[in-house]
Amino acid sequence: MKGTLTRTAVLVTAAGTAITLSACGAEDTASDAAADTGSSSSSPAAPETSTPMGTDTATAEPFGEGCTAVPADGEGSFTGMTDDPVATAASNNPVLSTLVQAVLQANLVDALNTAEDVTVIAPANAAFEAVPPDALQAVLADNTQLTAILTHHVIEGRLAPDELAGTHTTLNGDEVTIEGSGADFTVAQTVTGTPASVICGNVQTANATVYIADQVLAPAM
Repeated sequence: MKGTLTRTAVLVTAAGTAITLSACGAEDTASDAAADTGSSSSSPAAPETSTPMGTDTATAEPFGEGCTAVPADGEGSFTGMTDDPVATAASNNPVLSTLVQAVLQANLVDALNTAEDVTVIAPANAAFEAVPPDALQAVLADNTQLTAILTHHVIEGRLAPDELAGTHTTLNGDEVTIEGSGADFTVAQTVTGTPASVICGNVQTANATVYIADQVLAPAM
């Protein structure tokens, strides 16, 4: 498993989503139109959206009811997370604070931040709260098991929503199967036995596409 992390950290790259406004020629066009019609009004510049390779522009925005818990501005917002690698971006998002503590405990910050083109199924704080306290503490105290669980949440390759469903290879060297379509995705195998649902999907960071889930996934034993 550690070999998988090292190989992935060396071999993979990152890209985030940026939203820009393009005003190219808008003012000139509006001025010409005003001159021809005698009107003094001008047209606003049209926004242009840039999305990561493989992302359908129709599903470029984050989706899901859980997205309302993400800060509206600052480094922990959707916009703020786009320019930071995934572990750093998650550390700025209060929805993922327990996950960040687990990543720190497992010494996976550098491996995740230097990974390229990955998809992360990120358990929200409520996902960890659903795990019985004794079981959670036991996992946090067992670095080998904790690393296996956390890397099971990281999929090789950056997946857009229309690519998410299916069976994918994880950084743990095993596979995870995701079912669903549109804005409704689930994973059957979890620590609690309750299927996980994506509550906020298609969140972009500098090197990952993140899908926030309401359960902690469990690798096959």
